[in-house]
Amino acid sequence: MAALARWCLNRRLVVIALWLAVLAGTAAAAAVAGSAYSNDYDVPGTESAKAAELTAEAFPGQAGDSDRIVWHTGPGREPVHSATVEARMTAALDRIAELPGVAAVGSPYQGPDGARQISPDGHTAYATVTFEHPADDLPASQPRAVVDAARSAAGDGLQVEAGGSAVALTEKPATHLSELIGIAVAAVVLFVAFGSFAASLLPIVTAVVAVGTATLGITLLGHVMTVADFAPMLGMLIGLGVGIDYALFIVTRHRKGLRAGLSVPEAAERAVATTGRAVVFAGGTVCVALLGMLILRLSFLNGVAIAASLTVVLTVAASITLLPALLGVIGNRALGRRERRRLAAGLPRPERPTGLAVRWSGFVERHPRLLGGLAAAVMLVLALPTLSLHLGTSDQGNNPLSSTTRKAYDLLAGESPHGAEGRGDGAAGGRGASSGFGPGANGPLTLVAHLDGAADRVALNRLENTLRHTDGIASVQGPASDTAQAHSTDTGVITVIPETSPQSRQTSELVDRLRNEIIPAAERGTSLDVYVGGITAGYDDFAEVIVGKLPLFVGVVVGLGCLLLLLAFRSVGIPLKAAVMNIAAVASSSGVVVAVFQWGWGSELLDLGSAGPIEPFLPVIMISVLFGLSMDYQVFLVSRMYEEWLETGDNCRAVRVGLAETSQVINSAAVIMIAVFAAFVLSGDRIIAMFGIGLAVAVALDAFVLRTLLVPALMHLLGGANWWLPGWLDRWLPRLSIELPERDLATPAPAPQPAPRELVPAGAAHPSPSVHPGRDGAQPAPALSAPSASAPSLPTRARAREAAPALPHAAHPTNAALLPPQRNTEQRPSA
Repeated sequence: MAALARWCLNRRLVVIALWLAVLAGTAAAAAVAGSAYSNDYDVPGTESAKAAELTAEAFPGQAGDSDRIVWHTGPGREPVHSATVEARMTAALDRIAELPGVAAVGSPYQGPDGARQISPDGHTAYATVTFEHPADDLPASQPRAVVDAARSAAGDGLQVEAGGSAVALTEKPATHLSELIGIAVAAVVLFVAFGSFAASLLPIVTAVVAVGTATLGITLLGHVMTVADFAPMLGMLIGLGVGIDYALFIVTRHRKGLRAGLSVPEAAERAVATTGRAVVFAGGTVCVALLGMLILRLSFLNGVAIAASLTVVLTVAASITLLPALLGVIGNRALGRRERRRLAAGLPRPERPTGLAVRWSGFVERHPRLLGGLAAAVMLVLALPTLSLHLGTSDQGNNPLSSTTRKAYDLLAGESPHGAEGRGDGAAGGRGASSGFGPGANGPLTLVAHLDGAADRVALNRLENTLRHTDGIASVQGPASDTAQAHSTDTGVITVIPETSPQSRQTSELVDRLRNEIIPAAERGTSLDVYVGGITAGYDDFAEVIVGKLPLFVGVVVGLGCLLLLLAFRSVGIPLKAAVMNIAAVASSSGVVVAVFQWGWGSELLDLGSAGPIEPFLPVIMISVLFGLSMDYQVFLVSRMYEEWLETGDNCRAVRVGLAETSQVINSAAVIMIAVFAAFVLSGDRIIAMFGIGLAVAVALDAFVLRTLLVPALMHLLGGANWWLPGWLDRWLPRLSIELPERDLATPAPAPQPAPRELVPAGAAHPSPSVHPGRDGAQPAPALSAPSASAPSLPTRARAREAAPALPHAAHPTNAALLPPQRNTEQRPSA
């Protein structure tokens, strides 16, 4: 790391030019190739996937995205089948049929089945618009032209809205307001922390270059594998958070070196060689957690995992290459003017933590039981809503009230603007189905079967009649009543409209009843195989696969994280506490997500739409990201404690010093990450808003409750047992150093000449071999006595120095503030 930092400093302009060239080249390639994102939630081998495959084979002309134009006349107005309304809408539909990218338009005013597209009360109707390609392959201009043409017919009491996957493309925000707000808040926090405008810009510039390159790279990645459309935004969210934080840690260490009198190259080299190693380790843990999603073997999540990991890798690379180059460019301007004047006057000083950080560290040491219990209670209360977690699909009925997709959804369902509250729990809606088509019209179930002969067709017709008298079903359309299937002899399709919305628990129960009871009874004695598909069935299958593999996934992520911490800190207790803390952070942040998005507490106020279920993939991605981010703070906090423990063998002192030295920078980093994550609530995307709130809450709890309260309190209570490691495991584990001690980087002093050897008379006592030189050239220290048999197995000073060299007091000036004066052996460099 030191050699890499030196190379980047000596060739700073070359490094900056290389990064800018990579960014420009990736941007050019992404502009030429375009995006190719896919939101395919189908899991191969599931029943819903088989239903989709049969439908695509039987009706290849329906491969394009199918959206709806919905129009409605209010009470007291003429019905939609009146001559005036019909003329206006027919003219609009004719214009839509001529637009580029539109394959077909199904009007309620044409064909024998058109009357089904008019509601029973005659005040709501819809037309289907089929595009030539799936929504993921459509330019936003094509559905926007459809929406504009449809809404041009509105007026004089006629309301016209549009809904569907393609129409949703027109509602994506064109600006990156959320990212700009997060970056602006981060800049303010950095300026307050550093007091230098130049230093506050460096973490932001580093993160923006890395995240920009990664985002454009994810665009290209979509051409190679399945990548969800929210993956770039998720990568940006994670990358900005960790990128600014990683650069913050390195710049903080660099500034400390400058204050101690080091030159700019020396300070930057040491910052990268010490804190840079911790950044690489922390970034590695984040990638390990993210890539843990690969064991689920779901193509949808594979792309998300690799895209997010790519972003983290590039932010780490920028932190240890681009950042040192920028530090060399700004020179001493990394410090504020007052600090530069002090250095010019020949008064360098090491940074000594004082004030609140030291007082809080001592307060936690004095009251570990009270503060630990309070922190645990807060985490437990926030985690309680997680017990009611409902995984499912949040559809366009959860969009903001002002969106045309939400209005079209409510018109079809016959709901008032606020009638969708509680939709996820099966509420039918406000106005009732009489003014629309019922909540189930927004997510019909599709029963598909391959027909081998007349017997199978008879069995399918019998199933259709059975479904008409099944509880929970509003209407049925199948081969016996659909003229479009009259000439089909290979595939039969039954469309079932449930009485409840697609995201309702009752609809999921209906799917289970169809698969386990009704359909098997109809198939008995025939060769008929009927598969249930549709929105709800597909998401239920996706959620079932994820939940089934979730224990394995959590076990792998937690196990790998514990293994890395075991290697780093050579302790059994530290990894186990970290695993428990990470699980607590995930549970509590998930509880807040459930309260806001599933229960609807403040969701409409934040313009996040109505209450609804939680996306099936959200827990998996949240666990991956949160485990990685939590490990960051664990590494930076405990590594300083571990250094002090190796030096002194005093657990209370190690916890006190570690918390006092790291709390300020960890809290600053947490505030930045919270600001970046929370700003993504304004992205206009419900899924990204879920991630933003969940991650912001998790980081807040992790930094201000777990790492500041619960972790140090538990470590005080456990005492030396924190660092216990069986002897056989200690001998077996390889040595791994997260952060090189600074004295290992200093220029070694000339070796002292050996003193003349004294002759010892026969029979005289020889000097004890366990006496060793003092750590700062002081008098030899007496040998440590052996621990008693009843004492826990703790490292002695000699074993501590052998395991990892301790940092000199100049490297950790907190010792001067927290320890008796005689321990401080710092010498001020001469001017």
